[in-house]
Amino acid sequence: MFNVRVYGLLIHQQNLLLADESFAGKTFTKFPGGGLQFGESTVDCLKREFMEEYGWDVIVKQHFYTTDFFVPSVFDARQQVLAVYYFVEVNETLLSFNSLHALDGSGSLRWKSLNTLVIADVTFPIEKHVVHLLLQLNNRS
Repeated sequence: MFNVRVYGLLIHQQNLLLADESFAGKTFTKFPGGGLQFGESTVDCLKREFMEEYGWDVIVKQHFYTTDFFVPSVFDARQQVLAVYYFVEVNETLLSFNSLHALDGSGSLRWKSLNTLVIADVTFPIEKHVVHLLLQLNNRS
């Protein structure tokens, strides 16, 4: 069984947006986004997730990465995770915060400077790989 996840990479003034969340007794740091629903495109999923969780209307700009290695779900080892990452933008007025809680109370958003970003800043294997790729883009691997 597959678990398809879609995430947004939002960079503003050399800061990357991270999401701190809790689920099933685990606390973790990842990128904002969530699970694809049946019949939904990956772009529509990402727009829905940002709107549901933070009330933000995101603009999906460019595909960045899709998982190209096997990753079992941390929450259900019978599921294989397939994650899709896009660069996104939002209205500039939404970006002036240090920490922002999700509308449903499931977590919060915060900024992490690209200058101090390290792989250990995120929890899951795919996110760690994505941070590695982002660091390569910034010549900091």
